[in-house]
Amino acid sequence: MKTFILISLGLFGLGALSLPVQAAPATPHAVIDTGEVEGVNLPAGAQAYLGIPYATPPVRDLRWREPQAPRKWSGVFHADRYAPQCVQPQRGILTNSYSGAEITSEDCLYLNIWTGASLRKAPVIVYIHGGAFFIGSSSMPLYGGEAVSREGAVFVNFNYRLGTLGFLAHPDLSKESPHGTSGNYALLDQVAALQWIKRNIARFGGDPDNVTIAGQSAGSMSVGLLQASPLARGLFHRAVGMSGSALEGPSVIPPKAAAEQEGLKLQTVLRAKSLAELRAMPADRLAPPRSADGPKIGPIVDGYLLTKPLDQIFARSEQNDVPLLLGFTHDESFGGLGPVSDLADYRAKAAAKFGDHASAFLTLYPASDDAQAREQARLADRDGTMVIGMDAWARMQAAHGRAPLFTYEFSRQPAFAPSLVLTDMNPATAGAYHTSEVPLWLGTLDSFNRFRHARDWTAADHAFSLAMTRSLVAFARTGNPSTRDMAWPAYDPSSRQLLELGKTAQIGRWPNRLKLDFFRSLIKAEPTAAAVRE
Repeated sequence: MKTFILISLGLFGLGALSLPVQAAPATPHAVIDTGEVEGVNLPAGAQAYLGIPYATPPVRDLRWREPQAPRKWSGVFHADRYAPQCVQPQRGILTNSYSGAEITSEDCLYLNIWTGASLRKAPVIVYIHGGAFFIGSSSMPLYGGEAVSREGAVFVNFNYRLGTLGFLAHPDLSKESPHGTSGNYALLDQVAALQWIKRNIARFGGDPDNVTIAGQSAGSMSVGLLQASPLARGLFHRAVGMSGSALEGPSVIPPKAAAEQEGLKLQTVLRAKSLAELRAMPADRLAPPRSADGPKIGPIVDGYLLTKPLDQIFARSEQNDVPLLLGFTHDESFGGLGPVSDLADYRAKAAAKFGDHASAFLTLYPASDDAQAREQARLADRDGTMVIGMDAWARMQAAHGRAPLFTYEFSRQPAFAPSLVLTDMNPATAGAYHTSEVPLWLGTLDSFNRFRHARDWTAADHAFSLAMTRSLVAFARTGNPSTRDMAWPAYDPSSRQLLELGKTAQIGRWPNRLKLDFFRSLIKAEPTAAAVRE
């Protein structure tokens, strides 16, 4: 009966009694240098433009070449869905439930934009996804930009070529290159995306003269490599590195000559007789899972994008000297001792790994019971794999740059870790793991809601995430992350203060320099694999 009465009132035109009707917001659109593009309105009021091409598809003869300018189109390009992921190994259940767009393609050089209808000359945050340079995608819900755009910044992320397709160095590729080099195609993709942003972001409310690049893990390493590259000069004005450095530590990148030998090794593994045969192979054959004894493919000192090793670039103050925000998480590690069961296991693994240096190690990381042994092993693995590189980045910038520098340690216990999807493990055992800070910086905690453990996010977690997001936007706007809720100390090599992002935000300190020097001494005492090959 109620439905009938409402319909009748409408038919008789009784306007005073009819329900108000709000017009739907206009579909967002912009005209860029390649044509007209139409985005989508999001429920909370932001606008999104998804899957815009920033380069010509790097397929067929363009495989292993510098990215080419995108082609123009006629009509309207509908930017209403993510583009495919770049070609990468499949990863089981997490690929479908956690990693974003399921389709992979060699045609993958696209970017995504989140903005607001009222934004004008807003700071721009460009986020570079992680994944060890061989997996990952900008379509992962974890990397969405809606929450950042609501706080007043235009947010951009993008795909870049991965693995063999993104980093193959090969003597024949170097011969055909106008720059006499090869490899680093993924990093050239990143430069191309920044060039696109420089040309077009004003059409989406962003300020092309106030661009912040940010990334985590391999994305953070990318930020550092772009900071060191002359090709990226003037394309960004601030930088944020989250848990990933190519300065010191185990992630120092090799020279071109060594990388070309790895490329020849890959050609042998794939049983290809020539570069032409490699170019003719299906893309998925070029994306095998990583193995310890397989060819090492990744960023290199190529003489073009990177003119010399990073430490030399910083030592000569040749880096892009911009305000910098750097940090790491409390419980991340990659190798080292690994998990230990008890005190005896800790001491045995220390002796096996450090040999004559084990006594010095145990003095720096003392333990007298099983619980202390497990904790010290985790701290040592973090310091010797991640912190050593982030510390080097901060020290080099402080010594050879003039721009402001701020640092953090993320120690807040998250409610969820991706590895818990397949287990009933208590989230507390994962600690503040590698990547755990990202959803708080970007305000994407709800991207985990499909998982059973994620229901434990609290109102305090969301409030802390909002404070972190606002701090990130403040840094993008001014070069200083301090806000009403978070007061950041500037990095000083003598005091080595940082902001600890734990249960609250409070002043903390970097790990003891003697501990980091211990790991540096071991690295310097052993020739690298690249040096041996040369």
